[in-house]
Amino acid sequence: MKLTKKSDQVLSLPESKLKATGQGISRREFLRNSGLAAGGAALAGMYSTGMMKKAHAVKEMPTGEATNVRTICTHCSVGCGIIAEVKNGVWTGQEPAFDHPFNRGAHCAKGASVREHGHGERRLKYPTKLVGGKWKKISWDQAINEIGDKFLEIREQSSPDSVYWLGSAKHSNEQAYLFRKMAGMWGTNNVDHQARICHSTTVAGVANTWGYGAMTNSYNDIHNSKAILIIGGNPAEAHPVSLLHLFEAKEKNDAPLIVIDPRFTRTAAHADQYLKLRPGTDVPVVWGMLWHIFKNGWEDKEFIRQRVYGMDEVMKEVAKWTPDEVERVSGVPEAQIYAAAKTMAEHRPGTFIWCMGGTQHTIGNNNTRAYCVFQLALGNMGVAGGGTNIFRGHDNVQGATDLGVLANTLPGYYGLKPGSWAHWARVWDLDLDWIKSRFDSGSYEKKGDKDVPVMNTKGIPVSRWIDGVLEDKANMGQKDNVRAMIFWGHAPNSQTRGKEMKKAMEKLDMLVIVDPYPTVSAVMHDRTDGVYLLPAATQFETYGFFQFS
Repeated sequence: MKLTKKSDQVLSLPESKLKATGQGISRREFLRNSGLAAGGAALAGMYSTGMMKKAHAVKEMPTGEATNVRTICTHCSVGCGIIAEVKNGVWTGQEPAFDHPFNRGAHCAKGASVREHGHGERRLKYPTKLVGGKWKKISWDQAINEIGDKFLEIREQSSPDSVYWLGSAKHSNEQAYLFRKMAGMWGTNNVDHQARICHSTTVAGVANTWGYGAMTNSYNDIHNSKAILIIGGNPAEAHPVSLLHLFEAKEKNDAPLIVIDPRFTRTAAHADQYLKLRPGTDVPVVWGMLWHIFKNGWEDKEFIRQRVYGMDEVMKEVAKWTPDEVERVSGVPEAQIYAAAKTMAEHRPGTFIWCMGGTQHTIGNNNTRAYCVFQLALGNMGVAGGGTNIFRGHDNVQGATDLGVLANTLPGYYGLKPGSWAHWARVWDLDLDWIKSRFDSGSYEKKGDKDVPVMNTKGIPVSRWIDGVLEDKANMGQKDNVRAMIFWGHAPNSQTRGKEMKKAMEKLDMLVIVDPYPTVSAVMHDRTDGVYLLPAATQFETYGFFQFS
C-alpha cells in the first residue's frame, strides 16, 4: 500500500496556547491543559516526557524558575533540535523542538536520553590517577603538573612525536580547531580523530571525484528525491529521525526505496526493492547496475559530455561486469540488478545514500568512488534531490575533519606543505621559525634527493598508533616510538586489533583519558600505574558549533 500525501497544510496551536517564550507548548502541559492528564498516571506514562524527566522526589529537584534553552542533540549527525529545561544551571528536563526544520518535534530513543550525559551516575567528577591498581582522587593542579612534566620529559628524551594526540568528532568546531593548533604548537603531526576509522574512505573517494569529501546535498533535500538508494546504511536504527525525511520523499514524490545490504535490516523492511549482496561486493553490484544503464542508453549523455571526465574509461571497465559475472561474485540475481538500475534511471533525480557499511572495508575508497560514478552517469549531481549523501556516525565528524584534526593536514585541508604552515602561522600570529623549532630537526623521509622536514611529513593515523608503540624502533620513521597517548573524547572499542591495542596501552609510559565518563580506554588494559582519568564537559555544557551532515 502506497502512502499518499493528502495535504500540505501544517497544523498549529492557537496563539493563546503557545508559551510566552515562543517555543511552543510541552507535551506535559498539553496533557494538563487539555484535561487528558486527569485520566490518570497510566495515560501520562504512555507519553515520552516520562523518559525525559528526572524520576526523583520533588524535594531533590533544583528550585527556582525553569528556563528553556535551545540546543542540538549530539548522538549522531542528524542534529535534532532540543529544548532543555534548566533550573539553577541544572538540566532537569527536555522536549524535542517542534519548530526545528529537521526533527519537527520528533525524538528517537537515543535523543531522548541525551540529558543522562550530564546526570549519569558514572559521570567523572574529579581527576583520578591509577596507583597500585587502584584509582586515587587527585587535584587538578596535581594532574596537570604530573601529566605536563611527563610529557615534557618524553619530549626531551625522545621527541615531540613520541606523544600522540587523539582528538574527537564529539568536539565542537572551536574545540577541534584548538586541538589541532595545540598539536602543531607541541611540534607533531601525530594527531587524529574518529573520522579516520569511519569515513576516511569517503573523504578520499568523494574528494578524488569532485574535490571535497563531504555530503553533497542534505537530509532535508531528500524531500526532492524521486528515488532513494541506500547501500551499507541502516538509518532506521542508526539515524532514526532521518527516516522521516526519506518517508516524506516516498509520500510526496512516490519515490521508490532501494536498499542494498547483506543483512535484512529495519530499513530494508521499508524498501520497495531489497538486494542482498555478499559483504565486500559493492563495486560489482554498482558496476552491474551501470552495465544495464549503459547497455540501454539510460545514462545522461549531455551531462556526461558537459561535466564528466573519464566516463569512457569507466564504461570499458563496466563492460567486463556482465550479469552472469556480477551474480557469480555478488550473489545478487540479474533480475534484481536490472530492476534497481531501471528504477534509478526512470526516477530522476535520485539520491544515493551510504554509511559505514560501505566505507569500512579494505576497498572502501573503491566503493565510494563507484557510488559517485553511478550518480555522475545518471546526471544526479548538482541537482536538488540528487547527490551522494553520506550519513555520518558522530555529530561533528565533518566539522572536526574540516578543522584539521588529522595526521595529514592543517585546518581547512591546507595539507602540510611549507606554504600551508606559513599561512596558519600568520592566522595564529606566531613566528613561523618558532613553530619550526617545535618540531624534530632533521627528516623522516625524502622527496627525490631532498629531505622532507618533519613538520611537512604526515603523522601516524589513529588506525596505526598501535604500531607507533609496538614497532621495533629501528623500523620507525620517527626518532623514537610513541610513549604517551592522550584519548580526548575517543573510545577505542570501535577499532580493530584489540589484542595489539591492549598490549600497546600496557607498553606506554603514560595513558591519559579525557572524557565525561570512564571509557573502554580505562579498563581494557592490565596496567596498575601511569593512567589518568580527567573529567570533561559534555557538549551540553559548552558553547560552539557543529557541522552536521
